[in-house]
Amino acid sequence: MTGVRFWDGAGICKGRTQATILSGPALPVGQPEGLPPRNRSGATVVIKDMRWRFLLVFLLAFAAWAANIKLYLKDGNYHLVREYQVESDRVRFYSVERSQWEEMPLTLVDLKRTEAEAAQRKAELEKDAKMISEEDKAERAIQEEVMKIPQDPGVYWVEGGQTKILKQAESNVRTNKGRSILKRLAPLPVVSGKATLELDNPHSLNIFTNPEQEFYFQLSETERFAIVKLTPKGNVRIVENITTVPVTNEVVEEPVLIPILHRQLADNLYKIWPKEPLAPGEYAVVEYTDGKMNMQLWDFAVKKP
Repeated sequence: MTGVRFWDGAGICKGRTQATILSGPALPVGQPEGLPPRNRSGATVVIKDMRWRFLLVFLLAFAAWAANIKLYLKDGNYHLVREYQVESDRVRFYSVERSQWEEMPLTLVDLKRTEAEAAQRKAELEKDAKMISEEDKAERAIQEEVMKIPQDPGVYWVEGGQTKILKQAESNVRTNKGRSILKRLAPLPVVSGKATLELDNPHSLNIFTNPEQEFYFQLSETERFAIVKLTPKGNVRIVENITTVPVTNEVVEEPVLIPILHRQLADNLYKIWPKEPLAPGEYAVVEYTDGKMNMQLWDFAVKKP
C-alpha cells in the first residue's frame, strides 16, 4: 500500500491502510517527503491518481513481456515464444525472435519444464494483479475518507456516515493569583510557581460509548497533538499541572497522555484513536507546543453503553 509503514513510540512525524501509523503524541513537521499538495477539497487525489496510472501502464507492459513463454528443449536451451501448440508428433510455436510460426519434433521439446514455468509465471501475475487491485481499493477508500472532513481546523468524527464537529473547549489557568483564560494567540506571561490548567464543569457534554472512538484532527499549523486524561475535581476538570521554574522561567507541563495511534491522511489532516480501549472517564483531544502554555482542547467523555 505504497507500503504501509508502522511506527511506534514517540510519534515524531517525519513523513489502518495506506498511510503511516504512529503512536502519539505527535508532531507533524510540515509536508512529509513525497506527499503531493491537496486540491481544494483537501484530498491528495490528482497526483496520486496519475502515479497509479503510470504504475499500471508499467505493470501492463511488464505483463505483456512476461506473457512470452520459454519453450524448453531437452538439451537445456529454449526458444522464446508467444504461444505454442502440440500437434501429434510436432510442436508448432510463434517465435518472438523471428516473428513467425515455426515447428519442431515433439521429441526435442521438454514440455514438462515448459508447462511448469508457464504455470508459475501465471500465478505470479495473478498475485501481482490482486495486490494492485487491493492497493487501488485502499487508496480510493482513503480519498473518500478525506473528502468527508472539512478543511476548517478542528476535531471531527464520523457517525452513521455523517461528519460531526467536536466543539473546542475554553480552558483556564489557575494560579495562586486567580484564574485566567488560556488562548493560543495570547499565552499567559511566565510567573514562577505552580498552576493547573482546568476546564469548567466536572463532566463533558460530548459523550461517546465507543472506548476506541476515532477522531479526525485538521491542524491549522505545525503542532503536537495527543489525547489526554482529565481529572474531575469539584466543579472543574484538571487538564494538567504546570510548574514554572524560578530564575530560568522554564515551563514544565504535566498532562496525563494517553497512548494513541494516528495516521496522516492529507497535509494537516490526521486520524487518531487510542492505542488501547479507553476506560470510562473524562478526556480531551489537545494541540500544543511544549513549554508554551498554549494548549487547545476538545473535550469528551467515555461512558459504558
